[in-house]
Amino acid sequence: MTDGARSATPPGLTPREVATHCPYCALQCGMTLREGDTGVTVHPRQFPTNRGGLCQKGWTAAELLDHPDRLTTPLVRDPGTDTLRPASWDTALDRVVAGIRAVQADAGRDAVAVFGGGGLTNEKAYALGKFARIGLRTRHIDYNGRFCMSSAAAAGMRAFGIDRGLPFPLADLGRADTLLLVGANPAETMPPLVRWLTEQRGNGGKLIVVDPRVTATARQADLHLQPLPGTDLAVANALLHIALTEGWVDRAYVAERTTGFDAVRRGVAAWWPARAEQLSGVPVADLEATARALGTGGRVIILTARGAEQHAKGVDTVTAYVNLALALGLPGRDGSGYGCLTGQGNGQGGREHGQKADQLPGYRKIDDPAAREHVAGVWGVPADELPGPGVPAYQLLDALGTPGGPRALLVFGSNPVVSAPRAARIEGRLRDLGLLVVADMLLSETAALADVVLPTAQWAEEDGTMTNLEGRVLRRRALRPPPPGVRTDLAIIADLAARLAVAEEPTAQPAGTAPANAGPVGAVPANGRPAAVAAARFPAAPATVFAELRRASAGGAADYAGISWDRIDENDGVYWPCPTDDGPDTPRLFVDRFATPDGRARFHPVDHRPAAEQVCATYPLHFTTGRVLAQYQSGTQTRRVAALRRAAPEAFVELHPDLAARLGIDDGDPVRVTSRRGEFRAPARLSAGIRPDTVFAPFHYAGAERANSVTNDAVDPISGMPEFKICAVRVEKA
Repeated sequence: MTDGARSATPPGLTPREVATHCPYCALQCGMTLREGDTGVTVHPRQFPTNRGGLCQKGWTAAELLDHPDRLTTPLVRDPGTDTLRPASWDTALDRVVAGIRAVQADAGRDAVAVFGGGGLTNEKAYALGKFARIGLRTRHIDYNGRFCMSSAAAAGMRAFGIDRGLPFPLADLGRADTLLLVGANPAETMPPLVRWLTEQRGNGGKLIVVDPRVTATARQADLHLQPLPGTDLAVANALLHIALTEGWVDRAYVAERTTGFDAVRRGVAAWWPARAEQLSGVPVADLEATARALGTGGRVIILTARGAEQHAKGVDTVTAYVNLALALGLPGRDGSGYGCLTGQGNGQGGREHGQKADQLPGYRKIDDPAAREHVAGVWGVPADELPGPGVPAYQLLDALGTPGGPRALLVFGSNPVVSAPRAARIEGRLRDLGLLVVADMLLSETAALADVVLPTAQWAEEDGTMTNLEGRVLRRRALRPPPPGVRTDLAIIADLAARLAVAEEPTAQPAGTAPANAGPVGAVPANGRPAAVAAARFPAAPATVFAELRRASAGGAADYAGISWDRIDENDGVYWPCPTDDGPDTPRLFVDRFATPDGRARFHPVDHRPAAEQVCATYPLHFTTGRVLAQYQSGTQTRRVAALRRAAPEAFVELHPDLAARLGIDDGDPVRVTSRRGEFRAPARLSAGIRPDTVFAPFHYAGAERANSVTNDAVDPISGMPEFKICAVRVEKA
């Protein structure tokens, strides 16, 4: 059977039963969905990543399919009452198209922007990037994955020449002699992964966790380093300093497989353990024990996650741990290496095929002439018609509605009103837009502000592919069609493209006098695109889109050319890069060479620098954010599931008992957390597992409990990652 005509149900399953994957995190646990008289039920299945396990979120995922809050008809804002009211699809899409045309006619093509999501399938991420660049012809597209993986991605690209979260299979974790987790709490963010940690310790391995809090993961560790938020880079440099002093650096590996080590060696010479202890609070003895375990451990893996990456120096912090891994000779060695734990369900694939501001499909750079020629050839347009790079997510959101910034925004699969840093400011920017369009299955906090809301299909109602944290491309399969009145994102994109491409009489300036990026989408007759042509270029069938994605990615860093749906079905997924139909895939990278021109990995000297915002008399405490077991991302979905809401019904502010005593706060008291940017309120939760100079809150909640009202919008100069994980606050009883 070809990719163009496939059944959603693999052999051995009835039409009312389908093998698929969880809609939440990047572990992408295998599950079976069954539809019966009482509704859809979830059953775990044996799959290499989760081995039959599911977390509470996975078990309850099907409850949203028939949820009473489900959107089943488009909504448009009534200008008279300023409220959303039901509308037909024609009315809603006509309003979107008219708004886009008006904005672009007045302010140019870049006045319309697109904001995507790390939960979209590969097909949807690809189609969205293509739609922005040849449907809207705007340079302004980015996505919420910028807030997740961008620092680790940038560090991986500059060190290894390629960005794949785990460049080795997840099973390697279970056989590591030493496993270092930096800023990661998988016991709450992806619980089935803990099976590998349990296996690792059962095999006699040592687990070391670096985290400012005693998390559920840290409680399982053999050694827990508890640094001040924002000092992970200093800790990494101190560990490399010790490794050099003790002779644990793999000199042969460094000489044969890397470049730039001398500059790093000179830089870390100043990071003696006592200096790192003074800055971070991690005792010298713990630094030495960690370095010894890494330097003498045999099979050694270093993993980073958002705790180390969501900083204005996140790229340099990850680079420091990559430097450590390279110095120890880990990447490419069987059972060893460096990796990062991807967060969102398609956080890996979502950044590979065109949602990022500077990228084209296959992880190609948009300013690379050869990349532009290849992708433009697949899309059937001249390469010079493709726009140039846009700006990263926060800069894009912060420019909305400002002079020279985008005046219209289309949002797919994201809720920036809750998830963006300095969220009240971004909410204000969204309100300043002339047109806000949101495609979602539920009325998120962002959708509630929209001029047009388009109801979309859920994960169990559409086919497609996802790429998990290992770079393993998986099949998501539809159990049933969407409810009447609901369309898939691909169908919405195809319909918008067709409507925008309807030939019009020229309304712009005469040929040769109009700005290159001005005029409405259909106003240039030289390259006007009839609706039928546009529909063919933006198919709604996922298999057709994936076939085109394969051609567009061919030859790129993330090469999917040899990955077919049949091959995925036969092999429990396929690891990219996989350039040929009959050639091998790549579960393990860097065995023989790195993805750099000379095949060598690059060391980069990096040094600690303070957080963008320091504590002071007015704001004397460090604030950091994170997740809880029962909630996910901005909570749009999980806050509506009864069992998850009972488990984690509200936000909280975690304080050390000594700090609470000084502030006159008891457990459960309502407290107010205030920064220079705003405030939020939630009950106090006292815990001896957090540093006395630091407070913590989960970021899943909205309204008065929105933790991102206070977070810092300073960004990493390389990745554009905002500094979610540290800012200065004060705390008081509300």
